[in-house]
Amino acid sequence: CERERSKGISSSSRDDNSTLLNPVNILSLFCPCRQGRNKTCGLCFSDGKSHIDYILVYRKSSSQSEKREMFERNIRAEGLQTEKEASVKNSDLIYLKLHAPWDVLCCYAELMNIHMPFRRKIFYMHRRHRFMSRMEKCINKFHGRLPRKPMRFDKDTLPDLAENESFTAPFSRSRIHHFIIHKKDTFFNNATRSRIVHHILQRVKYEEGKNKLGLNRLLSNNSYDAAFPLHEGRYRSKNSIRAHGAENHRHLLYECWAWWGVWYKYQPLDLIRRYFGEKIGLYFTWLGWYTGMLFPAALVGLLVFLYGLFTLDHCQVSKEICQATDIIMCPICNQNYLRLSDSCIYAKVTHLFDNGATVFFAVFMAVWATVFLEFWKRRRAVLAYDWDLIDWEEEEEIRPQFDAKYSEEKVNPISGKPYQAFTNKYSRLIVSASGISFMLLVVIAAVFGIVIYRVITISTFTAFGWGLIRNNSQVATTGAAVCINFCIIMLLNVVSFLLSPCATTEQPRTESEWENSFTLKMFLFQFVNLNSSTFYIAFFLGRFTGRPGACLRLINRWKLEEVSHYFSFLWGDGCLIDLCMQMGIIMVLKQTWNNFVALGYPLIQNWWTQRKMWKEHGQRAKASVPQWERDFNLQPMNAYGLFDEYLEMILQFGFTTIFVAAFPLAPLLALFNNIIKIRLDAYKFVTQWRRPLPSQAKDIGIWYGILEGIGVLSVITNSFVIAVTSDFIPRLVYAYKYGPCAGQGQAGEGCMMGYINASLSVFRVSDFEKRSQPRTTGVELFGEAVKYCRYRDYREPPDSSEPYSYTLQFWHVLAARLAFIIVFEHLVFSIKTLIAYLIPDLPKDLRERMRREKFLIQEIMYEAELERLQKERNEKTKKKEDGAYHKEWP
Repeated sequence: CERERSKGISSSSRDDNSTLLNPVNILSLFCPCRQGRNKTCGLCFSDGKSHIDYILVYRKSSSQSEKREMFERNIRAEGLQTEKEASVKNSDLIYLKLHAPWDVLCCYAELMNIHMPFRRKIFYMHRRHRFMSRMEKCINKFHGRLPRKPMRFDKDTLPDLAENESFTAPFSRSRIHHFIIHKKDTFFNNATRSRIVHHILQRVKYEEGKNKLGLNRLLSNNSYDAAFPLHEGRYRSKNSIRAHGAENHRHLLYECWAWWGVWYKYQPLDLIRRYFGEKIGLYFTWLGWYTGMLFPAALVGLLVFLYGLFTLDHCQVSKEICQATDIIMCPICNQNYLRLSDSCIYAKVTHLFDNGATVFFAVFMAVWATVFLEFWKRRRAVLAYDWDLIDWEEEEEIRPQFDAKYSEEKVNPISGKPYQAFTNKYSRLIVSASGISFMLLVVIAAVFGIVIYRVITISTFTAFGWGLIRNNSQVATTGAAVCINFCIIMLLNVVSFLLSPCATTEQPRTESEWENSFTLKMFLFQFVNLNSSTFYIAFFLGRFTGRPGACLRLINRWKLEEVSHYFSFLWGDGCLIDLCMQMGIIMVLKQTWNNFVALGYPLIQNWWTQRKMWKEHGQRAKASVPQWERDFNLQPMNAYGLFDEYLEMILQFGFTTIFVAAFPLAPLLALFNNIIKIRLDAYKFVTQWRRPLPSQAKDIGIWYGILEGIGVLSVITNSFVIAVTSDFIPRLVYAYKYGPCAGQGQAGEGCMMGYINASLSVFRVSDFEKRSQPRTTGVELFGEAVKYCRYRDYREPPDSSEPYSYTLQFWHVLAARLAFIIVFEHLVFSIKTLIAYLIPDLPKDLRERMRREKFLIQEIMYEAELERLQKERNEKTKKKEDGAYHKEWP
């Protein structure tokens, strides 16, 4: 490597005195590297030959010039070539262009163990590929009927990705003749070149000292304003891509992936991986896989909803509620009397969600989550093989922050590396856990504040003089509370990101440890923040209100919030309409807001920057701005990488599975959102963000474990929703034990006759406590004073020996609910475990293919080495013969 570095220094001697070009010259040098159709303005040095692999941006007025100059000298000492140019629109900005020569690329490709193609694959195709080819043939039969070719790509528009069709091996300069090198300039693609240059920049010193190295520290102390690899030219072209082909890979990605007109087509994953790297490629692969798996879940959820819609007129419970004009309902706490038939519409609406298919759908979604995760393992394994990531291991490098803090305190006597003392580590861990606990308490306090708001607001609305507001007080209160809750959720999300640097005060040792710690803590906070109000509505709302004559109050003044009588016969305690409203509003609002922020913010920022440039320099500057300046004007990628993108989808996955028994349309809403999000994220990456540094990854990291945890939690919550919040168990107990079909083993709609009357208890009006007496006696509504009213509970009548005590039916229902929770959880967990056992993580044909490839690689390497030795022997023999011939010639 030292010899190669010295060669790099000699080859880049012209850059020791880096040229600073005048902005006026840039206007005249519109396209200095126009050497082919794919060469675009601003991708090469001024000589038109050296490709720009990386860009560093700094300001002349920066006070860190000494560090920067030493850093740049060391860059050139490593063999990189440099060239400086001033900004077109801001003379204070300087762009430092970096180029890695062939020798430097070969040297560091070997050090970084980068896999490169060395021989074409000649054995059988993968079974998946054979299946896809058969499917394409079937589609081609109907090609005349499908002119737009839905759900597929034209292979003619995609480049020939040789690395996916070749054997690969770690690059070695001693065996360079084994690799497929058609042209040195294109052997290492742009993503690999940028990764190599970034690797060098992270290890170059900017000051004398053990820890004074790395580009990240220069970015943090404002020595450089930005550092990024270049996009491969413009993403739009005046010429048609079908007639003239793609100008570059960015243009191809836009036309085949990021353009909104191709929302219904498959993603070009290999091209995404080649342009953005494996980590971003895996994210879009996972997002596409998740979206595809949502299709069956959304279809089944829609069928459950339609089943409730088509059986609406046949529901015996709804019929009895609509016909119960003579049943007068008790006001629980200081409200007016109502007829039970007034809740007819709400009973029918609730049947859309509470029907016989609810339990089946809950079991289906639990199984679906397991199948989704297990088949993702297989998909990831196939992708890791195709992308040569099977044997790749992430480098466990010490974080610069950890090294800077503990390198001088204590060093491991064996490894010689700094380490954190036990007391220091756990004291910091306690501080970090305390911070997260405090934030969770803030979330709980916010939920409690919403509860108090609902209690006060509903008390105000029920006393309102206007009948429209008084009669719909529950709906108005719930809708307003959900909107306020959404605003609080978004506000706490912003606060959490502002405080995110304090989330990992325990100072993890490596980057992967830091990322896992940060991800887990931030997800925990975001999950509790988003779902705490939903858990309250599902399991606590309306359960501590007491009964008529014994109303529970808050601070001895306001009654605790109960469910309105309109909902009192829907889903057990009547909270499911509130739960559906909560989930529907928050899911729609949050997804809409996230999509707007994800695309709207960078779009507005970039538009404003371009507008200022056009205003200052005119349209001529718009056409002559080089690629590096156009990229600098784009928005940088999030500092936390793909954290926001994964977090949004994981939270959506939780919403889709945890309370799916209460809201079967959640998978359908998630599907519609994800179809939009794939193209929105693609458009953002291709057009609105600077090109992120391509990085490698073989899986989605800690997010997979979080998905498994959500899958387990969804089984528990859905069992409680069906057993506790739903009216499924009380109806089942009545049908088999107390109804007209009791003892016959039947549970049809005919067996539910009389269910409403059996689930109502009788209350004597004279037993109302003084401050909870109704406002009216009922003469205004019913023509006579009300003496007895009904309420939802299983209690003895007032004339019995133990008035208002629980009946035997109440204990039967309670025992059935507990039994259902136990049986449901054990059954579903058994099914999940069986499915996970039956589905292997690695497909059988892929395992055979990997073994076959290892055997062929060894054979090819042996033959290639044997051929090289034979060639050398022949050359030596020829030289000897030539030498003997020349001796005999005189």
